[in-house]
Amino acid sequence: MTTKELIAQIEKKKSFLCIGLDVDLNKVPKHLLKEDDPIFAFNKAIIDATHHLAVAYKPNTAFYEAYGIKGWQSLEKTINYLNTSYPEVFTIADAKRGDIGNTSTMYAKAFFEDLAFDSVTVAPYMGKDSIEPFLAFKNKHTILLALTSNKGAFDFQVKISEGKEIYKTVLETSKQWVNSENLMYVVGATKAEFFKEIRKIVPTSFLLVPGVGAQGGNLQDVCKYGMSDNIGLLVNSSRGIIYASQDTDFALAAATAAGDLQQQMEIILNDR
Repeated sequence: MTTKELIAQIEKKKSFLCIGLDVDLNKVPKHLLKEDDPIFAFNKAIIDATHHLAVAYKPNTAFYEAYGIKGWQSLEKTINYLNTSYPEVFTIADAKRGDIGNTSTMYAKAFFEDLAFDSVTVAPYMGKDSIEPFLAFKNKHTILLALTSNKGAFDFQVKISEGKEIYKTVLETSKQWVNSENLMYVVGATKAEFFKEIRKIVPTSFLLVPGVGAQGGNLQDVCKYGMSDNIGLLVNSSRGIIYASQDTDFALAAATAAGDLQQQMEIILNDR
């Protein structure tokens, strides 16, 4: 999917909502555990109930890897269902990969070619030759961890090195890589006060923003400081939507929670 196509979906749906499909079998409604594939059954119901409200879906691969081969099969069925039933949505493999040379190429092939995701999250710690293999894929997006929403972000990301914060060095350096126009960046919603500085470095790049809802991030602050002329935001909510109910009405409850966020987003888009 191209950035232009993503923006068109945002304008059409009046939403820049991304829903995280982080499925924990300890939290899904008990009646689904009787299904042959409870993870896929859960995801399908959530997707069917919310696809008109969201422009992106983000399975975190750890929640699938934890269940071995069956978990990977559930992930494959989920992405295949999204690509065939709702091809207009943007798909994100939240895998946080990153290694050098051929290893990164193989990671990229796994998520871009085999599973056919539109994008994948990657870690920048190993530098240019760990990221450019992902950037080589046409019409695919590489989402670089820049400033994350967890407490440990302060261990390294905001430390001063050679006169500037490390996350700023990551942003500035990444713009020099081949096909850097295919980059997006992860910036946590709990770091809303940093968005103004981030936009000085990457004024038009899309930012994937986790942390709204369960982690305490504020949508209005994120948009105030992070929205660009081309919108430039994908705001993710996972637990706050998919676990809005753990009863038989879970899909309806998810749609209600997603609808609440979408309505806030529509107001923000109309007012900009």
